[in-house]
Order: sequence, then structure tokens, then C-alpha cells
Amino acid sequence: MVGYIDELWLRLLIGLLGSGLAAAAAYRARALSGSGAWSALAMGTGFVSFGEPVWFGVLIAFFISSTFWSKWKRHARSKRDAEAKYAKGGRRDAGQVWANGGAGLVLCALHAIFPHDGWLLAYIGVMASVNADTWATEIGALSRSVPRSIVSGKRVVTGTSGGITPLGSAAALGGAAFIGAVAALLLAIPQPGEAAAGMGGYAAAGLIAVAAAAGLAGAFADSLLGATGQAMYRCQVCGSETERVSHCGSPTRHIRGFAALDNDRVNLLSSLVAGLLALALGQLL
Repeated sequence: MVGYIDELWLRLLIGLLGSGLAAAAAYRARALSGSGAWSALAMGTGFVSFGEPVWFGVLIAFFISSTFWSKWKRHARSKRDAEAKYAKGGRRDAGQVWANGGAGLVLCALHAIFPHDGWLLAYIGVMASVNADTWATEIGALSRSVPRSIVSGKRVVTGTSGGITPLGSAAALGGAAFIGAVAALLLAIPQPGEAAAGMGGYAAAGLIAVAAAAGLAGAFADSLLGATGQAMYRCQVCGSETERVSHCGSPTRHIRGFAALDNDRVNLLSSLVAGLLALALGQLL
């Protein structure tokens, strides 16, 4: 019992130090806002304290890859035009951090208390979804083809919620498969407590396929919710449709969707769909 407590304190210390350094670096790089940095510190510490390397390794892979694509060609006109419609800018705040990683942290804690492969499968699906959505958003904004509504198939303006392109869809698939590959690689590395981590017997190809399928489904669920239920507003100055409650320095007018269903909650709900799908698909491995 004493040894377990000592290990927990050591994990907590390592988590605080490592997550603090990472959050500070991300804040300086303008990848996180102040609230986002504090949230990343708390979340990272939780993952290190409760989980094996695969848990926080996948989280780090998501953050680094999504930040890279967020910065990639950030000054391109299509990206700037799209970002003007989004509810939030490129710096992730607390809401975005918890929407992307909060469900994963709960799964990590549950796995620590009630060890089972299913928690990790669901986690891989959740992270594959948020990574797929981020890659699709950031890379898809650079598409030369006009986005089309996932509901009607009609052409929509770049940055419109529910708009999809072939490039964005391919990016979503790549982002989801990337998470599966990272998870498979980390699970293949011998480590203390490997039995607790679980899933060591699953083939890498199977994990990648599950992550790719679940993550892509989650990204499309995100687009579907964005096109139907997410709250959207009309700028009363420039007339553009946006996710923001304020645009061009003035309050916007709510035009459709549920006021309580903002982009962060859409991300969370779609990632939960992906987590459940990954859990179901994992039974076939």
C-alpha cells in the first residue's frame, strides 16, 4: 500500500512538471490561451497520474499534430476567412481543451479504477474523432474545391458548419488513422504495468482500422450536428453567418440551431459517438 501511494505521488509530481512545461510552451507559442494552459496542466497531470504511457502519449500526439496543422499556412486567405466564422480563434481555451480531452480523462480514470480493455478502445475512438475533426478543419480550409453541405449537398461558403470537401474528408481519415497508429506503437513497447494497460494482444492493423473508422464517423457526426443542431448566428453588420455571438464588434442574431449547442459541445458529443463505435468495433478484433 505504501509503495502504491509513493508511486501515485511520483506520478503526480511528474505530471505536474511535465504538463506545466508543455502548457507554458504552448501558451508562449499562442497555441493555448491562459484558461487553456491551466486546463492543459490539470488534464495532463490527470492522465499521467492515472494512465500508462499510451494514454498520455495519444493525448500529446493529438495536441502536437493538431497544433501543427493549425499553424500550417495560417495566413492563407481561405483559412483566415474560415476562422472568422468559427466561434473561437486558433488559441484553444478551457472549453476547447475539456471538450477535446475531458471524456478521455474520465475514461482514463475509469480504467485505473476498473481495468478493462474497453475503456482504452473507447478512448482511442474519442481521440481519433477529435483529431480527425481538427485535421479536417485545418487542412480542409485549404481545399480548392467548394465545400458542400453534408445535409443538402449544396455548395456552401468555406468555414460553414457542416460543409465538407474531399480534401477535408481525406484529412479526417488521416487524422483518425494517425491516432490509431500512435496507440498501436505505444502499446507495442514493453512497459511496467503492461497488463493493466491492456490490449497488448491486438494487432496494430486492427487498432488503426478501428481508430480510422470510428474517428471518421465521429468527424462526419460533428459535421452533421454542425449543419443541423449547432447554434448559428447572423452578423448584423456584414451579414455573414457565423458561430460567434459577436461579430464585427456587434452582437449577432441567432438564426438556427439550439442556443446551448455550441461548437465545444458538438465536438464532445461527436467524440462520444466515435468512442462507442470504437468499443463496438473492437469486439471484432
